[in-house]
Amino acid sequence: MKQEVKACMDVSAKGNFRAVHTGRILCALCPRHCALGKGETGACAARWNPDGRIVSKNYGQVTSLALDPIEKKPLRHFHPGRLILSVGSFGCNLFCPFCQNAELSRAKAGDVPARYISPEALTALAAQLAAEHGNLGVAFTYNEPLVGIEYVMDTARLLHERHLDVVLVTNGQIAPEPLGPLLPLVDAWNIDLKGFTQAYYDWLGGSLETVKHTIERAAASGSEVEVTTLVVPGKNDSVEDMEREAAWLASLSVDLPLHITRYFPRYRCEIPETPRETIERLATVAQSYLHHVYKGNLSPA
Repeated sequence: MKQEVKACMDVSAKGNFRAVHTGRILCALCPRHCALGKGETGACAARWNPDGRIVSKNYGQVTSLALDPIEKKPLRHFHPGRLILSVGSFGCNLFCPFCQNAELSRAKAGDVPARYISPEALTALAAQLAAEHGNLGVAFTYNEPLVGIEYVMDTARLLHERHLDVVLVTNGQIAPEPLGPLLPLVDAWNIDLKGFTQAYYDWLGGSLETVKHTIERAAASGSEVEVTTLVVPGKNDSVEDMEREAAWLASLSVDLPLHITRYFPRYRCEIPETPRETIERLATVAQSYLHHVYKGNLSPA
């Protein structure tokens, strides 16, 4: 199997990576800001310091590849009825105990079968599927695509040259500096807004303000943006939190679609599944602020 690593894009505020102290380099991609000594890998399992620079371990390492309906991302307002080539790798910078793709998001290099697909080869495949099946382009999904941002950006540029679309399904945990050059390369986003309190994000190991910033800038960029909130009983299922979330989203645009989805026990989380009535109630709350509210995962797991 061909292997490739990719040096990180320059994402630090000062224009170069800052040495935190001797022998350690700051990875400034996400709010974790992992300080990595030589040979150490970040919390995401996808970025490491082999020799005094931050390098992507998962560049081009594809673990999942499928031609999916665009609605599966979920995106309801971006070319409905069309197919898109979905691609995933390994690694994630959140630690959701209910993760539905833990075999990929919590995997390390070598944990799961992967094959190297260059940006050129992935673009060629997407173009072939466009000719044969009307494929829209590529959706980066399954694991957290932003921990492999270099591959996303390199491929996105090639896809746009072929007039193919770029979709990102993400948790939105990205620092402001690297987000900027990514924005014009993405045609549609589905961004997980896990909950609307920092206490909830503390449970997951993330930052509420970071994802809010990502949603705000993505929505302002002119791309299609849809938001998903997975509702976990006793954690993020209060009417008050949903009211605050929906009101904030409406302050960006009342036409911003919100997917309120039902949780089922997964991975390390044994909380009982979300009652259907909870989804119905929260959707009603959100509909008083937003024009497009969708209920997801209502069928049995």
